[in-house]
Amino acid sequence: MSQSSIERLKDYLGQLPPKAQALLMREFERSIERGEDVAVANFVLEQLRSIVRAPSEDMTPRTEDPMRRVFRPLEPFLVENVPHIRPGQIRRASLGPVWLWLGREGCPEAVRTFEAAVAGGAADNAAARALQLAAAEAIASVTGNLTGGERQRTLGRLGATSVVEDIASIGAVLSACDSLEKLNHKLPGQMRAFGESQIRSVMAALNLPSLQTPQVLPFAVALVMNRLAAPWQIVRLGIMMAASDDEIRVAGTPFGITVTMAIHDLSRLAAELRSDIKRGHFNDTSNNLKTLHDGVRGLRTELDIRSESAWGKQLASIRSEISNSLQSEIDSVPGRVRRLLRQGPDKDVTSANRIDPVDIEETAALIDFVAVCRTYASELAINEVSLRAYTELQHYVEKATETLVESLRTHDQRVRAYRLMQMQAAIRFCDVLFGPDYASLMSKAAEMARPVERKAAEDAKSERKPSKAG
Repeated sequence: MSQSSIERLKDYLGQLPPKAQALLMREFERSIERGEDVAVANFVLEQLRSIVRAPSEDMTPRTEDPMRRVFRPLEPFLVENVPHIRPGQIRRASLGPVWLWLGREGCPEAVRTFEAAVAGGAADNAAARALQLAAAEAIASVTGNLTGGERQRTLGRLGATSVVEDIASIGAVLSACDSLEKLNHKLPGQMRAFGESQIRSVMAALNLPSLQTPQVLPFAVALVMNRLAAPWQIVRLGIMMAASDDEIRVAGTPFGITVTMAIHDLSRLAAELRSDIKRGHFNDTSNNLKTLHDGVRGLRTELDIRSESAWGKQLASIRSEISNSLQSEIDSVPGRVRRLLRQGPDKDVTSANRIDPVDIEETAALIDFVAVCRTYASELAINEVSLRAYTELQHYVEKATETLVESLRTHDQRVRAYRLMQMQAAIRFCDVLFGPDYASLMSKAAEMARPVERKAAEDAKSERKPSKAG
């Protein structure tokens, strides 16, 4: 934005009434919290603060936003940009519409009282808790106590369907936020191994009536999942509660929700893996594959899940999705390597032939991707395709590298320059497939091929010199 445009914007904002300026600041701060139009919101906020606040005042963003204060207990459960949420999650984008509804018709008096207290600097934790309880009561009346038609009309005024789906969860967490906070403080920082002693400790901490309701329990379980190094192990709570690994008995307990949550997270991770593969992003592939492998294997090992049950079909769908995503990408790697290392006739090589270093690194990452897939192949139903592709890559790269070493002995500078590029690519692929020692050996072999050309040049030069006898 030009300097003149910035000045016009500041003039316009400066002419607004103080209440309008405060309202704009609050709305833009909420927009930032929701992740919407962050660049624009930050820019306008900067201009507003330079107008509203005196130069000596602190220019840092305000944190005493009423909505943020009241909805703070929801923070551990908020998710963004997720198409489908699981139990124990709430969309961050739903908070704004629910807050507006609370101020408009849910509990308007309580909201106005709290906002006035915040503006006057008199809002303490007790005031925030009072509004949380009032909000929970208002939400409960809308989601459960009204007649069918009146309930639907009220929910319709909330806006998007996703907000309607989230409002009951928001009310449940606000109602039980004290119990959830106590649970959060009791849990250890991180549990690397969710063994029997940890499970019993967690079950004791969960043994509160306020945490055992169908609405609140998923959020209590979510707090535990957040502390697990392997979140799929949360199903062990259900197994202990049922005193059995039979899926029917586990599903019959309130903690059957743990299996649903674990499967949902694996399904989401499989979708993210598929998206990363399509975009050519392989940075987290190894970690994601390991998490999926361990999770699918853990559920299939620790739970007696029938293939025809809902959980069994979901797990089979996840394995199929992973297999299909990986197989198409794995099958493409040998062809990509052949394209870079193929040695056509020397007469077809021109000075325009080049190999992009980025292409080499991307192909090396794909070779490493195949190697990682081979490690986790058995559980992800890609055993045959990954083994075949990896073996083919090893044989082809080894043979192509040896052939390229011989081709470097050519006297044609144009051809030799291109073969050197291919050789560099081959050495990079050898490093991934066979390790640094073999790659170093091939690099030395390529170096040994150079003196032949230099000796030929020296011999030709000596032949051109006149002899002393002449």
